[in-house]
Amino acid sequence: MRAVEVTAGALAIALVGSVGTARPAHASNYGVELNGTYRVTSNGDWSQKNGVFIDEQTVVQTWTMTSSCTSPHTCIGEVRSDQGWTAPLKLGGVEGPGAVGDYWVVDHVVPNWEPCPDGTAATGIQKFWFWGVDQLTNDRNNKMVDLLTGRDVTKAASGACGISMPLVIDMPVRLDKLS
Repeated sequence: MRAVEVTAGALAIALVGSVGTARPAHASNYGVELNGTYRVTSNGDWSQKNGVFIDEQTVVQTWTMTSSCTSPHTCIGEVRSDQGWTAPLKLGGVEGPGAVGDYWVVDHVVPNWEPCPDGTAATGIQKFWFWGVDQLTNDRNNKMVDLLTGRDVTKAASGACGISMPLVIDMPVRLDKLS
């Protein structure tokens, strides 16, 4: 009888211990998740307009990012900018075999982005591509979530403002984790 009580007690302790350490089904911890507040700097000093270097205004904003992953290469989430917009966040923007999970992508619609000669304005599609950077080697490493770098590209549709060539502004972007 005593052996049965000891075995039952040990089983109960093991069961309670395992329940206490179980993670929720939606949580992930692959080390690539972007969760927190970031300062995002789009560097206008190195911007290009349709492939030609020009000076644009540098834009600094604060993003709050939340994400969760189903694998180290597949993550989704959301970005909230202090400029008043919210957009989806996704890891795995490259197409093709072996390329999934290469960088993060944020797509954002910018109303009235390109001024037209007739006084109207065309909508722009802003796309941020960025990835983690190992500060020691300068290599891409999505497990480095404190410093990310990439591109901020905004493009109007071809034909916007009656012009067949779309306006494209491309700037380097840097994300620094604040908290």
